[in-house]
Amino acid sequence: MGTGMYGARNVRGRRRTAVVAIAAAMALGLTACGSDDDSAGGSAGADKDGKASDRASAPGAADEARLTAASFTDGEKVGTYTASEYALDGPLGDAYTAQPAGCQPLVSLAAEVSDPDPTAQVQRKADIPAEMLGVTTDITLRSYGKGGAETVMKALDKAGKDCAGGFTEQRAVARAKYLEVEPAKAPAFAAETDGAKAYRFTILDVKGKEKLYEYLTVVRSGSTTLAFRAEISSTKDIGGVPPEIMAAQWSKFRAAKA
Repeated sequence: MGTGMYGARNVRGRRRTAVVAIAAAMALGLTACGSDDDSAGGSAGADKDGKASDRASAPGAADEARLTAASFTDGEKVGTYTASEYALDGPLGDAYTAQPAGCQPLVSLAAEVSDPDPTAQVQRKADIPAEMLGVTTDITLRSYGKGGAETVMKALDKAGKDCAGGFTEQRAVARAKYLEVEPAKAPAFAAETDGAKAYRFTILDVKGKEKLYEYLTVVRSGSTTLAFRAEISSTKDIGGVPPEIMAAQWSKFRAAKA
């Protein structure tokens, strides 16, 4: 979540400029290494024996390409917000788990910590770059195998009810206490989807003094889920995920699907 005085965002500090700069440098280094390998061993996507790589032939490869085509592009304007890609992995990965375990869908649906695992996923974020402590929305599109998306939405619905009184989010080096999980307003386009769930979280900062608020909205379209998680580095209640971000992503997804 970001740096600053509010502890609930401290663990997710990868979003801030310094960390992103380091991550970008690492990513460039990895790319350079990959280029060397490609030039030495043939075309990209082939192994040393000249065969197509496992990644290129993986069942989820087509899904990832489809999700990428349906996602925001780096630098794309969404109202007053700007979309961008994560230099490395996105937020709320497999380092984030819930106690009790039934609350997991409210924390992270990443592979290794959720059931079923997605076959592919693409992550973006939307914020106002000049506002270091402004609203940040994480956008994650995930594809699932047969029946997987429906299972995820059912688990999310159950977690929203069972965990309404609160739970603990276990992070890599800290814990966050969710005090309350409440239903939030679904987006205007919810009627066009195969299901939508929206929640408002009241979270206690790591010092146990301030209440922070986050919002999560997840919609399903066939075998795909679109998740939006909005937060801010202050005690301000932003009232929900920015509707223009959700509407723009849904419109782009529908256009790509068509």
